[in-house]
Amino acid sequence: MNLRLNSEFGTLKAVLMHRPGKEIDRLTPYNKEYLLFEDVPYLEALQKEHDFFSDLIKQSTGAQVYQLREMLVKVISDQDILLQLMRESLKKSGLVHLAEDILERYSTAECATALTAGIKIHELKRKIPNLKNGELMDFAFAIAPCPNLYFQRDPMALTPSGIIFSSMKMEGRQREADLVRTIFENHPEFKDFVNRLYPVMGHENPPSIEGGDVIVLSHKAVAIGNSERTDEKAIYHAAKAMLAEGSVERVYEVHLPKKRNYMHLDTVFTVIDENLVLTYPDALNAVLQTSLYTLKEIKDDKINIKREVLKESLLTILEREIPHLEILHTADGNPDYSMREQWFDGANVFAIGARRVISYNRNIHTNRALRQMGVEVLEIPSSELSRGLGGPRCMTMPLSRAKV
Repeated sequence: MNLRLNSEFGTLKAVLMHRPGKEIDRLTPYNKEYLLFEDVPYLEALQKEHDFFSDLIKQSTGAQVYQLREMLVKVISDQDILLQLMRESLKKSGLVHLAEDILERYSTAECATALTAGIKIHELKRKIPNLKNGELMDFAFAIAPCPNLYFQRDPMALTPSGIIFSSMKMEGRQREADLVRTIFENHPEFKDFVNRLYPVMGHENPPSIEGGDVIVLSHKAVAIGNSERTDEKAIYHAAKAMLAEGSVERVYEVHLPKKRNYMHLDTVFTVIDENLVLTYPDALNAVLQTSLYTLKEIKDDKINIKREVLKESLLTILEREIPHLEILHTADGNPDYSMREQWFDGANVFAIGARRVISYNRNIHTNRALRQMGVEVLEIPSSELSRGLGGPRCMTMPLSRAKV
């Protein structure tokens, strides 16, 4: 598995997912905003819907579905890696000094749960009875939970050149990216195939970039959204690494309006075949500023790249990169339905092959329009999954696809 992807729609061979767990049960009406959620889902129903989703992927493609938790348990069986992750996770609460005590008393599986679902002070007291916790109240988090972890698209992105490991904008999600990076750089099945493009080695506190903003347009071109979650500086460094590696010739920086429905580039459009893009009405015309990065020269190991500001809409760029482009609008362009279905990520379908997608069953008008275009639409239940405001693409990190 070479951990590179040259398309968004080649037949799926392997994918990373995370089955929602105890971290979801940590959400309350009072902490949900702090934990970057807009609702309080019902965990058991959420798990059932997620299981349906992962089973559907296996049945329809034969792809291997890797589960984040299993991979994490394998990697943290190395005590040094576990200690480092535990210390990092305890920094925010100022309880780093408890890391060794936790490792002594918690099993590897319990540590995996602590790293994803967090630990409360009163839970620690059960294991460490003489705990002096200073000012922290019993219900405070020693380690905060990661309820967004089932959105596996955000912590990294695979490109034709290698892996961009995310530097998450919201502090509350940075640990997700740290977990995923630690897994891939240490897991026996993957570590030898990691070509890390970002963060650049030695860069402390790298500028933020998130996987949902990275879309492979063609063998030679990648688009990265300059969004509320991805900074221009990060795009520059990622573009430089990709262009220097040589697989990619053009990297587009797409300036997204700072609005909730433009959170990531993949909420604006998805590529579902070599000539077909799904978007919501007017989104492609609303994005008017783009920049193009290309390689200038590599001289004495110094890489120079060129940035050109294009006075073109995203639509113009897609038409140039994707010959004979066809565009399908969510809900077939009906303004009321498309607005409603875009709220539930109508444009964020997961392509498991060319013109084969997995979509939320609630987006009925979009699914009908897709079928009319000859796209095979497999539907998943979405009453609870959609409450996190992310679609099927957001929940999946493809690790291998058939080459297109």
